[in-house]
Amino acid sequence: MSEEFEDKVKHYRDMGKSAFVIGYTGECGKELVKALSKNRIFNKVVLIGRRKVELNPDPGPEFEQKVIDYDKLEEYKEAFEGSQVGYCCLGTTRGKAGKEGFIKVDRDYVLKSAEIAKSNGCQHFSVVTASTADKNSMFLYVKTKGEVEDALTKMAFDKLSIFKPAMLLCDRGERRVVERVALTLMKPWIYMFPTKGSVPTSYVGRAMVVDTVTPGDEKLRVHNNEQIHGLVRQDENKK
Repeated sequence: MSEEFEDKVKHYRDMGKSAFVIGYTGECGKELVKALSKNRIFNKVVLIGRRKVELNPDPGPEFEQKVIDYDKLEEYKEAFEGSQVGYCCLGTTRGKAGKEGFIKVDRDYVLKSAEIAKSNGCQHFSVVTASTADKNSMFLYVKTKGEVEDALTKMAFDKLSIFKPAMLLCDRGERRVVERVALTLMKPWIYMFPTKGSVPTSYVGRAMVVDTVTPGDEKLRVHNNEQIHGLVRQDENKK
């Protein structure tokens, strides 16, 4: 499998494509940047965010940070130009941003970025949502993620990849109280069924890269938590 994956990487790299990443300072976004840096599948990767941050380790010369104002996305269309592939790991929490702020970041910014990207030639858009996403849910988080999936599907990208992780495992600098409690309660379940209810953020980033380089005619690819684990197995032996 590792040799097969290497062949996919080399073939994709030879296409000479460019990409952008929004949400690259979050836990999944940081892991995605690491995976992109490791595999070098793009000639250029534009990291789009509110501010420039120190990237440690340095991902490489093909990575460029561009600062934008998400509330004025129409004024920053050039940041999305020339990218055939787009990645979205954007997200916040209701506790941090409030209800309206959460909807703005997790739905409105995501969809507006996708619209601008598509109008600028983005062919393949990949987004991280949630395992429970459901546009008809009464719960804000679940409903918002479901609305994002529904709207992106209707945008008719040449290819849309949706990643639906369950509980994200990472060394978060600001571990939230609810997450700490949930993680403690779920430890036995995670140990017994490692692919069911949780996934490391590093796996999400790596799975997004594996999905990108995997050929196929499907316009829509939806990867649940177990499938994210499965994608990573293709990359496990790559040095």
